[in-house]
Amino acid sequence: MWVLTPAAFAGKLLSVFSLPLNSLWRSLVLLSCWLRATFWLPGTKRTKKQLVPREPDKTEEEEEDPPLPTTPTSVNYHFTRQCNYRCGFCFHTAKTSFVLPLEEAKRGLLLLKEAGMEKINFSGGEPFIHDRGEYLGKLVEFCKAELQLPSVSIVSNGSLIREKWFQNYGAYLDILAISCDSFDEQVNVLIGRGQGKKNHVENLQKLRTWCRNYRVAFKINSVINRFNMEEDMTEQIKALNPVRWKVFQCLLIEGENTGEDALREAERFVISDEDFERFLERHKEVSCLVPESNQKMKDSYLILDEYMRFLNCTKGRKDPSKSILDVGVEEAIKFSGFDEKMFLKRGGKYIWSKADLKLDW
Repeated sequence: MWVLTPAAFAGKLLSVFSLPLNSLWRSLVLLSCWLRATFWLPGTKRTKKQLVPREPDKTEEEEEDPPLPTTPTSVNYHFTRQCNYRCGFCFHTAKTSFVLPLEEAKRGLLLLKEAGMEKINFSGGEPFIHDRGEYLGKLVEFCKAELQLPSVSIVSNGSLIREKWFQNYGAYLDILAISCDSFDEQVNVLIGRGQGKKNHVENLQKLRTWCRNYRVAFKINSVINRFNMEEDMTEQIKALNPVRWKVFQCLLIEGENTGEDALREAERFVISDEDFERFLERHKEVSCLVPESNQKMKDSYLILDEYMRFLNCTKGRKDPSKSILDVGVEEAIKFSGFDEKMFLKRGGKYIWSKADLKLDW
């Protein structure tokens, strides 16, 4: 093809000048097009540059925005592991006796507030066991009066609470949740909620009255297990009329209530998903019931231990982060394993301030 090109060019040129004048300009235009097609052949570098758009330089591409840090909207602070009960399925056992100095605990709570915390729940162990509830009371007052958190709550077995505590600190507490797994005292003893001559069920009634008198929202937590799964608690729960009845399926946690280094052996308490569903079906008329299966509980709680470390339960055990007192909330919470979508799906965010509950005291 390249050998014939000069001859072809000469022929084209001679043919132009042999034409009449009125066709000359038209022929010149055609000749120009032919020359362009002949010498700018497809496949040359110049043609490629014209036809192929320039790829953007990777260094010029915009980087993706980093994910937003997790907000600790609702935090469960287990400031002590000590307890006066021995519930067989307990998943936060007395592996240490450590409790932070009060001012250090307050510093950590302030850090959580600055990171976006709206609700703090104090738990244990038994939170009223340390300093006869005074340590707990001071933290409750600090969170409500100074940090002005929308919600301050406590989970307790109720056995160590005195009316004087309500008189001193009840105004600062939004919700008191009492653990009650059965209304049969013999079943409570089998579970490990017995303490000598004290009757757990009778004490529950007294606490309900105090909550009403001192304007604290009353809640009940129950762990459904092999010893209470056939019980019908409908009448008793309706009579107590809690704002929420949280019903948990018994959960195994490696190193806490199962495994070689665990302080409990909860395997004998475990029930199937079907057993749990039957219990829920039996109590479907209880409007305040909030069920939490093992699946819903998984990774949907922000748990802070006695050292103010977030506990990651994604692997079926409690792996601690570094303390928020050492590295701050934003850094520590990265290792919490917290699933915010499941937190919202299980109803983790609800009307949790007694000012908004509009209860008929």
